Amino acid sequence: MSPLRAMLVLGALEAFGPLSMDLYLPQLPQLADTLGASDALAQATMSACMLGLGLGQLIAGPLSDRHGRRRPLLVGVAAFAVLSLVCALAPTIEVLLVARALQGIAGSAGIVIALAVARDLYRGAELSRMLSLLLLVSGSAPVIAPLVGGQLAHLMDWRGVFGVLAGIGVALFAVVLFALPESLEPARRHAGGVRDLGGHLRVVSHDRLFVAVLVAASFGGAAFFTYLSMSSFVLEGQFGLTPQLFSLVFAANAVASIAGGQVSRALVRRTGAVRIYLVGVTACAAVAALAFAMSLWGLGLVAVVASLVLYLFSSGLGGPNSSTLALAHHGPRAGTAAAFLGFGQFAIGPIIAPLVSLAGTTAVVMTATMAIASGAAAVVAWCAVRPVARTAPPG
Repeated sequence: MSPLRAMLVLGALEAFGPLSMDLYLPQLPQLADTLGASDALAQATMSACMLGLGLGQLIAGPLSDRHGRRRPLLVGVAAFAVLSLVCALAPTIEVLLVARALQGIAGSAGIVIALAVARDLYRGAELSRMLSLLLLVSGSAPVIAPLVGGQLAHLMDWRGVFGVLAGIGVALFAVVLFALPESLEPARRHAGGVRDLGGHLRVVSHDRLFVAVLVAASFGGAAFFTYLSMSSFVLEGQFGLTPQLFSLVFAANAVASIAGGQVSRALVRRTGAVRIYLVGVTACAAVAALAFAMSLWGLGLVAVVASLVLYLFSSGLGGPNSSTLALAHHGPRAGTAAAFLGFGQFAIGPIIAPLVSLAGTTAVVMTATMAIASGAAAVVAWCAVRPVARTAPPG
């Protein structure tokens, strides 16, 4: 594939996560009212999908190492479209929670296999640059989805939004079918037995650089999901924004993330993935701590929003390099490695955020959780990722 085609197709597939979360985010409070659920249970619909996105990668990633990238991807995208319709028809919050988890499992194929395809085609600084390009497309989903979701709120309820997600699933199925060639030739696939899969898992788990990046990414994912799941309640409930204004703020944050990714792309050949990664993860921790302090001091909406914009910029700066470092030594088993990396990023946040929200969906609670998780990620990055990367530099 040409770089432009790879950017468009793989970026669209990586947008599964943002689309699944952000399109109905402005209507999350309405969903709670309609189904007679608490704010925590409404947030749990996001957690269920996020857990599905994490767990599903552990299935789709290894399957793509065995069967090639296209077949598991086509199955996952088709299932995502069907399960989106199930979500639209859910009569109770319990049914919706189950459907969202299954929808996440299906959609995870797009996220993990897109990353594996990128690793099939690129490595080193060029992989980091391609992942930054993918952010132009996948990062546009958090810009467009809340804006579209805010406007859809004028035309339909949250059930209609899930119908729109089903249509997006059908469109992405067509993209994969006609525009994505196979990137893992049969000679590089494993036979699929338990012994071969176990061998892949052993190699990945014994890579100290991968494990260090995975732990840091898991903490970073917890911080990001806390922002994702609580921001609508904080900005709409505490600060009084309308769903439409919230969509604009959320879009601004997504633009900041895209901008961070493009700064990374411009610098990585000259500076190296390790340095940019460390700058990004450190900046996330510092900005999250600043956001907590400003929330504690009651400095108001503008201060909180400004700090969130800076946080998302820092996250976009470090994110592509995190994936580059984790996959550096795992070309033949990129699906398996990407699966465990994705699982770590998606698994912790959905557990932490609903529990933390029991203390209140306020700016102080949200930013405090982000600061603690981001700080832990920075500590792991400096104490584990940096020393290992210096002794075993990525390819």
